[in-house]
Amino acid sequence: MSALKAGDDFPEGVTFTYVPYNPDQGAVTACGLPVKYDASKEFKEKKVVLVSVPGAFTPTCQNTHIQGYIEKLPQLKAAGVDQVIVISFNDAWVQAAWAKANGIKDEIIFASDDGAPFSSSIGWTLGARTARYAIVIDHGKVVYAEKEPAKDVSVSGVDAVLAKL
Repeated sequence: MSALKAGDDFPEGVTFTYVPYNPDQGAVTACGLPVKYDASKEFKEKKVVLVSVPGAFTPTCQNTHIQGYIEKLPQLKAAGVDQVIVISFNDAWVQAAWAKANGIKDEIIFASDDGAPFSSSIGWTLGARTARYAIVIDHGKVVYAEKEPAKDVSVSGVDAVLAKL
């Protein structure tokens, strides 16, 4: 498969893993059990912003990229977004800890593209890691898909995505 572009159908067979929020396991060091998230199925029923970053807790990903999505979640919801999903190559437990460290319960799903199978399938990786990109899917149809051309956050940041909604 090649990179996704506006007008494409979101591919079949895409799954991620994540640890659902559980108030009994709210501490950053608490470990829940990962579950499968059938993105192909879920994305057919929702308007979703899928954001990919190279790694949890890394400086640009934490301070520049994800903070915008956290801060502007109400604007995304007002623009009709049902779900924001943040993926990285990190495993589901690291993603869950990253969500908790940012005060996220279930408002945003922090999921794992563990080993980067999805990102690899569309050619959007940085070595073994997931690349920095954003894809907007509206009921199974890709309406926006951009991979960062450099190390900054321009086409995959929340403002770029909001401008396309």
